[in-house]
Amino acid sequence: MSTQNWWVNPAVPPSAAMELAATERQGQLTKPPGALGRLEHIAIALAAIQGQLKPQLEQIFIAVFAGDHGIVEEGISAFPQAVTVEMQRNFINGGAAISVLAKELGASLEVVNTGTHADPADLPGVVHAPIAQQTANFLLHAAMDEAQWQQALTLGQDSVARALEHKAQLYIGGEMGIGNTSAATAMLAALTGYSVADITGPGTGLNQQGVLHKVKILQQALDNHRAALNSAQAISRVVGGFEITALTGAYIAAAQAGMAVIVDGFICTAAAAAALQINPSIRPYLFFSHCSAEPGHRRVIQHLEVEPIVDLNLRLGEGSGAATVVPLLRLACALHNNMATFAEAAVSEKLEE
Repeated sequence: MSTQNWWVNPAVPPSAAMELAATERQGQLTKPPGALGRLEHIAIALAAIQGQLKPQLEQIFIAVFAGDHGIVEEGISAFPQAVTVEMQRNFINGGAAISVLAKELGASLEVVNTGTHADPADLPGVVHAPIAQQTANFLLHAAMDEAQWQQALTLGQDSVARALEHKAQLYIGGEMGIGNTSAATAMLAALTGYSVADITGPGTGLNQQGVLHKVKILQQALDNHRAALNSAQAISRVVGGFEITALTGAYIAAAQAGMAVIVDGFICTAAAAAALQINPSIRPYLFFSHCSAEPGHRRVIQHLEVEPIVDLNLRLGEGSGAATVVPLLRLACALHNNMATFAEAAVSEKLEE
């Protein structure tokens, strides 16, 4: 398999034979057919992905990618860029939501600095791999050049390699970056055809006037780059972010490695949308955790024809929504693996009609 343009190499489809065997097992368990709803489908999908009748989700790997954005110069965020580094410190010190969730899940957690305005090099728990201090201001220039885009993709691939070293059975990507809802919105407008106004939200807390300004800036940026936005790769490079592109690379690499992925909220969905257009073969490996409270996310997941697992009005990011649904996936596996069959429990099956 070629390592050049590795991101287009197809993922091996999940095992059709194991999907059939897991479906048959679900039909033999002591419950009416379909009584556990989505939990049954999740367990069957994981069995097919893992190639084993009884899937396991003991080892979870969470990576939070952090990056700064030049578009912040246009006044589209309610918070200063210093927060991107300050939150990295909070992640590794255990104070952030994703840190608490990772601890509760017994998951491995890494934080990857893809390029921040302030220097987090003195944070020993951070994987320090900056591409630049921030992306270029995509109102005026492409956010990244081709080399930077490929470097960002590879940061995601490298993270998946570390997950595999940890024997991970499930990969969760999270993000942190002041201005990244703007980058994600611009990407999703270009990828889906929705208008900027339809999918722009307050991000970390813009007021109504701030949202209107954000819409104006993003629409102008898309108009400025219209001729260049002719593929998912170009869209990701021209109006995306280092951390968003790293997530795109991670989703592709995890699927190529045969590992299930949980996609978090609005920003991670932008990364996944790009990944799905760049490499459609990865679709069976992606589970979408929740419907974000960020305006536009529901439209986007409908466009992608995916069904989120929960809807809890979440809008934090960091991978927190994805981590929150891990217990549901584990329960789906436990029910599938450990419930008795009708024969084992000596329970009469449904009468033939």
